[in-house]
Amino acid sequence: MDEPIEKREAGMRVPLSAKYETSFAYKTIKDRLPVIVSSIADTLYRLKKNILDQHGQAAVEELKIIIGHMSKLRHEISTDKPVTPLTDNRSDTPVWNQYLQKQTEIEGQVPTWFSSPWLYLECYMYRRIQEAVSLSMRLQSLDVFETQKRSSYLLSDGAITTLLMYLMSVVDSCKTASENDLHFLFKEFLQVALWGNRCDLSISAGLGNAQKECILTKLESLFPNILVNDSELAWQRLVKTRSTRGSPGRIDIILDNAGFELMGDLCLAEFLMAGNLASSIHFHAKAMPWFVSDVTQNDFDWTLQTMCATNNLAISRFGAKWKERLKSGIWVLHQDDFWTTPFDYSVMASRSPRLYQNLSESDLIFFKGDLNYRKLVGDLDWNPETSFTTSLRGFSPAPLLALRTIKADVVTGLQPGQDVKIAAKDKDWMIDGKWAVISFSEPKQL
Repeated sequence: MDEPIEKREAGMRVPLSAKYETSFAYKTIKDRLPVIVSSIADTLYRLKKNILDQHGQAAVEELKIIIGHMSKLRHEISTDKPVTPLTDNRSDTPVWNQYLQKQTEIEGQVPTWFSSPWLYLECYMYRRIQEAVSLSMRLQSLDVFETQKRSSYLLSDGAITTLLMYLMSVVDSCKTASENDLHFLFKEFLQVALWGNRCDLSISAGLGNAQKECILTKLESLFPNILVNDSELAWQRLVKTRSTRGSPGRIDIILDNAGFELMGDLCLAEFLMAGNLASSIHFHAKAMPWFVSDVTQNDFDWTLQTMCATNNLAISRFGAKWKERLKSGIWVLHQDDFWTTPFDYSVMASRSPRLYQNLSESDLIFFKGDLNYRKLVGDLDWNPETSFTTSLRGFSPAPLLALRTIKADVVTGLQPGQDVKIAAKDKDWMIDGKWAVISFSEPKQL
């Protein structure tokens, strides 16, 4: 990790910031974010003919305006301009502008791209991208990341086929599987969902990151790279819920990326149902295109529709089965604006009490991916040996399990000296996505 030594030694729990030019946050904002914005402009330019055919010349003129907004945003980021208020009419606009005002009061000046908390600036950039779309009249449903997300899924076809063929055999065997067999399979599908998180288009700056190898054959070699592994605690929670109630409980999955990662999440959900470890699954998607590859309802629906249209038996079978689960209400897909606000999750209870209450009805919540993890721990400069529960700062709607491949320089729950040993093997261990955590926490009263 490249942060200044004096900052790390101080052990201060302050927001990770782009203030230090040697930090990963600074490098991300200075180098990666402008590339993402530029790639959006390039993608939109290539869509001009499709937009013309579908919506007419007036929509093409609006598309040009959106492209112009991207150029302006890229310039603002690259030249460290002050952050500006949002001007669209989305319901969350006042929330974002109030947050900017509060951040200005905290910093004593208007935040700029190279000097303010990293988590806020990243989230703000994606909200600015959505602003450009929302200000149009004919293209408000446009997802500027749709092309990349769908390409990532299609390029992962071989890995998806292998995974779903395996899932089909597992589901058939669950009817007669022993408790030990289910225990093993739970940990296996948990790791599939974990390592699927490496397929993140925001890390590759939207330039492509498909899963082209069979993930099942990689689990054994990847296992030593799981630095915190609380999968046993999660298993015990599921078994205890079923034993106490006489039936399995509700599972929630806070989704991260579309494409292969979503497929891993769906496979985990299906196994939990087949293994009598869950009675219902509640998925939580983003309400707008976010961090390039995050799942929206359109991504979720498109994935199942595409699965149903294929001629592969396993893929089409599960596509139809999962659509039926959604129709029957056994599976539920939620959206909430809170997931795409600048707030971390420690303030969810006060900022979005309805969402917090909804999650409180869960028996186990899976939080997927790097961004969800950063928002769980506040993107603060924690000592890596701080317990995961402590770093949640009171956020505990229900027992929760974070599945995250590490791509940003914050982590908690490590053993004494563990970070030093890993750094000796891999100096980029906190940002290269090669290491992971499976971190569990539950409310004390449970």
